[in-house]
Amino acid sequence: MKRRTVDIINFYGGAEVDKQKLRRFVRLLDAELPDGFKAPEGDLSIAVFGDGGIAKIHKDFMNKPTPTDVITFEAFSDGDGQAGEICVSAETAKAAAPKFGNTPSRELSLYVAHGYLHLAGVDDIAEADARVMRKMENECLKILDAHFKTPIFKFND
Repeated sequence: MKRRTVDIINFYGGAEVDKQKLRRFVRLLDAELPDGFKAPEGDLSIAVFGDGGIAKIHKDFMNKPTPTDVITFEAFSDGDGQAGEICVSAETAKAAAPKFGNTPSRELSLYVAHGYLHLAGVDDIAEADARVMRKMENECLKILDAHFKTPIFKFND
């Protein structure tokens, strides 16, 4: 796979994104995940929102006016060089992290990985598919933990 461009935009004022680290994380997923669990070739966009912003996207595209952790959009298959877009909620990650024993940064990194896996074709609606998703999310977190000693996201308290 050729080196992809990863565009990152942060719409959430309550956290800072180390864009270099986030790009590296995506490229490590490209390099280290097994075949069949890699996002398609092409450029990738990652957008970080608060709950209000992601709730608007959730309402506009899925008719659900509530915040959520991650929304993934696959690119059109017209050869435009795009793999897709991953939208994540930093605010949801910050609230959910203690429940799962994660730091907010690790939780938000998990959301990015979850979106990446959706682009790779991994679903999580059926129970069997959800088990595969959880297994692959754990693989993504192993990659994160092996390569990053400091957080990708810094939350303003």
